[in-house]
Amino acid sequence: MGVVRHEALIDGPRDQIFTYVNGYENVPEYMFGVQRFEPTSDIKSGLGSVFDVTIDVGPKKLKSTVECMEWVENELIVLKAIEGFKADTTWKFADKDGGTQVLVEFGYTLPGGLAGRALGAIIGPFASQGVRYTDSKIKAYLAQAD
Repeated sequence: MGVVRHEALIDGPRDQIFTYVNGYENVPEYMFGVQRFEPTSDIKSGLGSVFDVTIDVGPKKLKSTVECMEWVENELIVLKAIEGFKADTTWKFADKDGGTQVLVEFGYTLPGGLAGRALGAIIGPFASQGVRYTDSKIKAYLAQAD
């Protein structure tokens, strides 16, 4: 399993940052490569919410269905893949130094064989770029919200 971890200190209130990241309609805007992030039921946020996801990683579109397995308002979001491409994401939010510390961990499991090795050469750098891209989008959102 590959894992990408990223930590950022963002100058902004935790509740506002959490609300933006938690909003399913914002995910394609702030998460690099995500083309589709749509709820599959009436539960659109929090524990038990389920989403269909499409990620464009260059030569391949990866599809997954993820479920929110843990959720604490303004503190924690844990999404686990339940179908398709195995990718899990954990977001943690905490007050720190007058801003908000955001920790994100993206774990993924690749298929075996040649296809898995080829995808592995793409997905690691792609995921690293993606979580850093998120910082810039959150900061842009906060600047716009002021």
